[in-house]
Amino acid sequence: MRRADKLQEFVAHAGPVNCLKIGRKSSAVMVTGGEDKKVNMWAIGKPSAILSLTGHQSPVECVTFDMAEENVVAGAASGTLKLWDIEEAKVVRTLTGHRSNCMSVDFHPSGNFFASGSLDTNVKIWDIRRKACVQTYKGHSKGVSHIRFSPDGRWVVSGSEDSLVKLWDLTAGKLLHEFRLHEGAVRALEFHPTECLMASGSQDRRCRLWDMETFELVGTAGPDSMPVQAIAFDSAGDHIITATAAHVKVWGWEPDRCVDYVDMGWPKLAEVAVHESKLLGCATDKSSVSVWVVDLAGRDAAPPVDDGGDPPDPPMAAHRRGSTTPPRDPP
Repeated sequence: MRRADKLQEFVAHAGPVNCLKIGRKSSAVMVTGGEDKKVNMWAIGKPSAILSLTGHQSPVECVTFDMAEENVVAGAASGTLKLWDIEEAKVVRTLTGHRSNCMSVDFHPSGNFFASGSLDTNVKIWDIRRKACVQTYKGHSKGVSHIRFSPDGRWVVSGSEDSLVKLWDLTAGKLLHEFRLHEGAVRALEFHPTECLMASGSQDRRCRLWDMETFELVGTAGPDSMPVQAIAFDSAGDHIITATAAHVKVWGWEPDRCVDYVDMGWPKLAEVAVHESKLLGCATDKSSVSVWVVDLAGRDAAPPVDDGGDPPDPPMAAHRRGSTTPPRDPP
């Protein structure tokens, strides 16, 4: 069992921090949204904000970078979304359409679109160039808490408080499949970086691995001793990392086992990201943010771990699929 290092802790907003996202391109920057209606951008490891972006008239509840880390989009409690150009530090789009709180947001790999999920139960696809919502997907019965585009740009998946994960085809503009096995609110979604696999984490304490060609369940990590709050694939794509309020686990499926377990002292976990051989974890505590680092190198030397939870579900299946195709814009 290795020690997790706290890299830094700082006050990020004048009020509670509601959301946080690490830049996927560099893993060197993060953006936070607060009850103070501001969006702040930070260099990881530095205590002062690079930028403070204003414009929202209600608390900011979801935020993310585009793939190039050149733009930031944030959704507010009012349902309004705002897009900022980072270099110019100004609002370039204000988009309305949700009837209630924006809970989740993600950029299309092309950078020309983004998706939002709301407490109003709808998923919306926004065209940045046309300054408009181009698709609205209905079907969840509760708020859409997580949303993610596939790496090839063909699909968007939505996870909800209703325990369902829905897969939407952007070209056809309709529901393609519904994943029903979770028994609690969906807390995390992540696509494999190169293969046709998707992982979903839930309040039901399980992380499930799905084949995105057949839509079949190919593995389950857990049940854990507490809800799964965040998930990530490691850099090689050979392991799934699950994070809870108290620990991080690394799961392998060739062979099928938990290969590492790290106790964590973080408060409210907001985000994890893998950069090279390290896991970055960001947590919030009222107006403060803390950044944690776990060294993942050499993890296979760790013995299988049983932390006294429920008996495991059927093991993670060994599974390899062809790589995804380059991203493309929705029609």
